[in-house]
Amino acid sequence: MRTGDAGGARAAGVCFGRTGFGVDEDTPLDLLTELITVNGIFHAKLHFSSSRATLWSMEDPFRFRIHGIDELSNPDLCLAYPRRDYPADAEIPQDAVARILRCFRDLRFMDETLYLRSGMLNIFNGLIGLTFSCDGSHYMPWDEFLDKNLGFWLGTSDSASIC
Repeated sequence: MRTGDAGGARAAGVCFGRTGFGVDEDTPLDLLTELITVNGIFHAKLHFSSSRATLWSMEDPFRFRIHGIDELSNPDLCLAYPRRDYPADAEIPQDAVARILRCFRDLRFMDETLYLRSGMLNIFNGLIGLTFSCDGSHYMPWDEFLDKNLGFWLGTSDSASIC
């Protein structure tokens, strides 16, 4: 499990151009929040660069589903997943899910060189996974993730909070 500073990722110089559009807008993030908190999705990975999300459902935990931006922008997607109560044994509190997803979006736009390519959350183990443009991957507990500031990710002394 790697949790070092992302500033080293920028220094590595292995960077990708920012592509994709859509998953970083509000509608797909709101829909994903609902899918996780109301419709039994326990593990989600947002692929910002390809405008897709990979979702694992409590109804069928051994198979994931991939949804493109058209589906992620359509509220009818919730009909594909049965409603269920948010699990009492989830490590990530229900009210933290939207904040985590918004932080993913903020990390996507934090810098022209270093930005989020994909973000993952699992409500049961409480882990957040992040893959950045400059070949940096990080895994950490959800509460540690929400405590980080922009300076941590950029490897600067900037203390502005993004989350």
